[in-house]
Amino acid sequence: MMTLGTLFREGKRRLREARVEEWELDAWYLLEYVTGYTRNEYYLHPERRMEEKQKQEYLDLIQRRIAHIPLQYLTGSQEFMGYAFQVNEHVLIPRQDTEILVEEALKHVQSDMKILDLCTGSGCILLSILKTVPGLTGLGTDISEQALLVAGRNRADLGLETKAEFQKSDLFEQVEGRFDCIVSNPPYIPSKTVETLMEEVRDHEPRIALDGREDGLYYYRKITGQSPAYLKPGGMLFFEIGYDQAEAVTELMEQDFTHVHVVKDLSGLDRVVYGSLRA
Repeated sequence: MMTLGTLFREGKRRLREARVEEWELDAWYLLEYVTGYTRNEYYLHPERRMEEKQKQEYLDLIQRRIAHIPLQYLTGSQEFMGYAFQVNEHVLIPRQDTEILVEEALKHVQSDMKILDLCTGSGCILLSILKTVPGLTGLGTDISEQALLVAGRNRADLGLETKAEFQKSDLFEQVEGRFDCIVSNPPYIPSKTVETLMEEVRDHEPRIALDGREDGLYYYRKITGQSPAYLKPGGMLFFEIGYDQAEAVTELMEQDFTHVHVVKDLSGLDRVVYGSLRA
């Protein structure tokens, strides 16, 4: 029978030999996921004997990670803005860069506002905003029914059933009414570039949530063109963007929006563009 320490070393060895980038961290997170042990418990009892069922489950997950299935899809969870969000292959994995979008929106939203989140995916953007600021309500839309099921589970986990609605819609197609704020992390990677992404992203995350058509700007054009009809006077529009899209998205927004700002992420790359609807 294999010990906890021996199993961890075997997981690390397999991932390292397969050249998985974060091999040591991934081996640990999968061990923690399977056993429920903390690092302190591990270091206190590395000689603990592993049940055959747990051993096999762990090694199976290691093999799936070697096949470049993202760690978050294996564990079914990803932390975002301090909250644990359920994820699966039907939604993008929430990323730290997207927290910049939430943080900028939080500087401007106030209680009693109504938020619209287009291309909501797991719901992480909308739900994080609603969870942080009391008194907000919001609607998240997505073209994927499977994504909306994930968003609904996250809404329940965060206790926001009365605050957030989710609806199947191709952008504004099924949306009614006006909102104080629209947020969106739309697909923005040019179609040809999708093929050059790392295997974890290219082969496992939903292409519909990545592919921004020929030049990556398709959804920015549609959203900026249609959003004035769905915003209240002075309402705000917030986008996450690719690192090289600030100039193009700013130019699109300046047709109907004023005070357009570009915000950089922690790496110093352009990450968010936002502005207010021109009177």
